[in-house]
Amino acid sequence: MESEDFLKPSNGPGFPAAFRDAINARRVTLSWVQERLRARGNQVSMATLSYWRSGARHPEGAQSLAAVADIEELLHLDRGALTGLLRSSRTGPLGPNLFPIDEHAIEEAVKEAFAALGAEYPDTSRELTTHSVTDVGIEGHVVQSRTRSIVQSTIGTITAIPFLELTPGIPTPAPEFAADFGGRIANRYSHPNGEVHGVLFELDAPLTAPNTAMVEWSVSYPPGYPPQLETGHAVARQCRELLVWTRFHPEALPDWFEEQVDTPQSQTATPVTLESGTSIHQVRRAFGPGALLLRWGFGEREPESDPSGQPG
Repeated sequence: MESEDFLKPSNGPGFPAAFRDAINARRVTLSWVQERLRARGNQVSMATLSYWRSGARHPEGAQSLAAVADIEELLHLDRGALTGLLRSSRTGPLGPNLFPIDEHAIEEAVKEAFAALGAEYPDTSRELTTHSVTDVGIEGHVVQSRTRSIVQSTIGTITAIPFLELTPGIPTPAPEFAADFGGRIANRYSHPNGEVHGVLFELDAPLTAPNTAMVEWSVSYPPGYPPQLETGHAVARQCRELLVWTRFHPEALPDWFEEQVDTPQSQTATPVTLESGTSIHQVRRAFGPGALLLRWGFGEREPESDPSGQPG
């Protein structure tokens, strides 16, 4: 299978030169940058920063682009001054664009949600790399999830992307969406069935194919929200890398875990063991269309899985 293109500098001054100029203008060192990135939770090595500055390598992946976004703030640059210089050279192989789970009724509700949000269905953007991080509270329920993605326009120019939460068969009130980086929430919608909620994420700048952008959004669940004992992420097109990281409260570790993989054609469930620590991470490369989920519980393990999916 052909892999996606790495991010490459666009025409113009280029990322390495802009990075060097910004460091010189602030009269700081790479060591200074690295220390402050580490304080923000971005572990980037000195060698990597040096490669970026020289142009020997270019930032790629959600974590690296998040570090570049932090560098813009640390060096007092305008948002996008560095990240805007990183572009994909071509769209690359797209693969099919399919509803990620075998749930016809939910797909119809999603179509209605897209129309209400003012978005085209199916979405013409795709996620190249996505990291989804979920925190589970002391009661064993999901408290918040945060998703960081490199998104790409596959055709024409897009200005906004819909992001949805699905709970098939479980009506819920609307969770609380927030735009953390790369845009703002321009519209919100909840389907009457209570199983589809979403927002229209308006990008900071229009995105023309095959260019990419870095976005981050979060979802929190208010008091009284039905207990969520699962998390996950779904993609309608193949994603170069999908990471689902679930972090549990150390005083409320579940008794059992189950990984569930849904596709438009099938569903599989596999027991998962918490070997050490208080979190489970699931990684898939060249994944999708489909949903990668983690379920958990307390007490005796349930005899059968309850099919469900949650596009991020």
